[in-house]
Amino acid sequence: MRGKIVKGISGFYYVHVVGAGIYECKAKGIFRNRKLKPLVGDNVEIAVLDETEKKGNIEQILPRANELIRPAVANIDGALVIFAAAKPKPNFQLLDRVLVMMEYQKIPVTICFNKSDLVGEKEKEWIYQIYESTGYPIYFLSVKENTGIDVVRESIEGKTFAMAGPSGVGKSSLINTLQPLAGMETGEISAKIERGKHTTRHSELIHLKDSTYLMDTPGFSSFDIPGLEKESLRDCYPEYVSLEPSCRFSYCSHIHEPDCAVKRALEAGEISRERYENYCFLHEELKNRKKY
Repeated sequence: MRGKIVKGISGFYYVHVVGAGIYECKAKGIFRNRKLKPLVGDNVEIAVLDETEKKGNIEQILPRANELIRPAVANIDGALVIFAAAKPKPNFQLLDRVLVMMEYQKIPVTICFNKSDLVGEKEKEWIYQIYESTGYPIYFLSVKENTGIDVVRESIEGKTFAMAGPSGVGKSSLINTLQPLAGMETGEISAKIERGKHTTRHSELIHLKDSTYLMDTPGFSSFDIPGLEKESLRDCYPEYVSLEPSCRFSYCSHIHEPDCAVKRALEAGEISRERYENYCFLHEELKNRKKY
């Protein structure tokens, strides 16, 4: 039987099989011998040991499309980066940190601004123009008024998406709108692990429909970018990558060098000044980061 690991905790892996439910599984010792650890998001083959109790063993981990370091998950097709258009006011530096982290880990991004009912068209246009040159899909939605939800639903259909963003922007409300039974599935796993016996938060996949999953994970809320050096930061800004061949110097940092295509585009209003200022701030932060 084939399924997807939706949660792993204390040596148990909870495998969702479409049409059959969630099975509590242990991983065979052969994986330890190979130093291969099952990850949330893994597609696996399981052997059912007890259909009534929904227990089984993971027999095989199918080939991974990708594997992320932090959080440790596999087979992510993209990320929904959720911020609020207001209440709280969007923190663009924080948003850019998230986008850099996703680019660094090669995860396609869709940006969603929830609570769009709280701002006017002028404010939406201003926000949109900041990120227009990135090439990321940008959606304005309101979970409260149920607007823009169908576009998000269509964009993730048949895929496994992670959800990232700060607290208070409506991530849980969006999950519950996309899948009203999400709480029930979470409860099914909680019952198997004795309701709160384990208090540590773990990455968890929520099944929406068919082969569509949404990942709620604490790892995408830390905004730490392990391994990223200042020299690689420019590669995490898509609008800069396309301009770089026109810079006078190879490996231009887009900060101090003369005849820089990025700075020319900035002065011409072709790229966002807010994004560029955040880029300079992050570059300086990475430059001054202590090495241990």
